[in-house]
Amino acid sequence: MSGGFTCAYERLLPEFERTTGIKVTTGSGASQGTGPQTISAQLARGIPADVVILSREGLNELIAENRIVDGTDVDLARTPLGVAVRARTPRLDVSTVETFKQVLLKARTVAIPGSTGGIWLMTDLFPRLGLAKINVKVTPRGTDATAMVAAGYADLAVLPVSEILHATGVDFAGAIAPEIQLVQVFSAAVVAGSNEIEGSKRLIEFLASAGASEAIRTSGMEPLT
Repeated sequence: MSGGFTCAYERLLPEFERTTGIKVTTGSGASQGTGPQTISAQLARGIPADVVILSREGLNELIAENRIVDGTDVDLARTPLGVAVRARTPRLDVSTVETFKQVLLKARTVAIPGSTGGIWLMTDLFPRLGLAKINVKVTPRGTDATAMVAAGYADLAVLPVSEILHATGVDFAGAIAPEIQLVQVFSAAVVAGSNEIEGSKRLIEFLASAGASEAIRTSGMEPLT
């Protein structure tokens, strides 16, 4: 599982285990990007998994690689990109395109995760806004980006809101403007070769149920099913 859905998942999993008797072991990895700890790289080297939960972009790559059981993919929730600042520091205005741009230009270092949102920022939004000269630190995971901000090594981080709201040592400055927003969808699916097909489907069904909506909303996401 990647970071975007983690908070909701951790709130929901105990109830799933209690009501089904199914015990779940959970691993972690980035939805996309490079390096040995992306979900794709872990599956490619044989790390066992029954279910994946990651960005829709990352899941589509796994589907193209024939690593997903046909017809098992479900979109669970979505969350926009937001800005994290160090806790108890003055709140930044990132509500418009221009204020967001000025905040980035004034920052000494901007941290972003090297997964779906960070890839889009580096290849699409930052070039579009003429921000080629800002100092960007690309981190393996969203937790690394918020940790940099909390420790004072970066002035701010741009990443999914659901990875900001419950991170230690940072405050949520706000979501970036709708005109330049990437709303990320996080999805689940059963991994090809799983020996626990039915249990895996039950977990995904539980996470997509109406009963999961409150935990999803309080984690900073909007439920999609």
